[in-house]
Amino acid sequence: MTPAAARVSHSSDIRFGEVVRPHIAAGRALARSLTGSRMDSEDIVQEACLRAFRALNQFRGTNPRAWVLTIVRHTAFDWMRKQRQGPELVADVEQIDDRFGRLVEEVTPESILLQEQHSQLLHHAVVSLPEHFRETLRLRYSQDLTYQEIADCIGVPAGTVMSRLSRAHRRLSVGMRQLSQNR
Repeated sequence: MTPAAARVSHSSDIRFGEVVRPHIAAGRALARSLTGSRMDSEDIVQEACLRAFRALNQFRGTNPRAWVLTIVRHTAFDWMRKQRQGPELVADVEQIDDRFGRLVEEVTPESILLQEQHSQLLHHAVVSLPEHFRETLRLRYSQDLTYQEIADCIGVPAGTVMSRLSRAHRRLSVGMRQLSQNR
């Protein structure tokens, strides 16, 4: 390797460490929430890291987290298309449930049962949402992204993200009410 090539390689390694490496855990969590599989998410993140490394010179943004998660998202969807599988509807309902303000109660057998029933209702309500609502909820509540980060990640305006979240919350509320009345 020539000295010039070694300098380029070293600077790419440093830039990768600054831009991509801090967001690998978030990418892994996103990939796992999309696929529902730890092993598949590892493969997806590895491929996404390769893609990010190759595209480092194209990154000009100020939000590396959104950039990395966008690459992970695209890689996961490419992988799922190849596998002929759809995205996992909800990987971790309890994280979403926590974000929606579940009250902390004294732990009793009855409260555990009620909590489990509530989680099942929430899961069914989330599953019934269209994919674009589920994805927006997942990025907001599982990945804790801002509206702008979600917009950058999925390629829509921030106003669309806010609208989707608002509609998803309304649909979840109605869905939870309907499901609880049917039980």
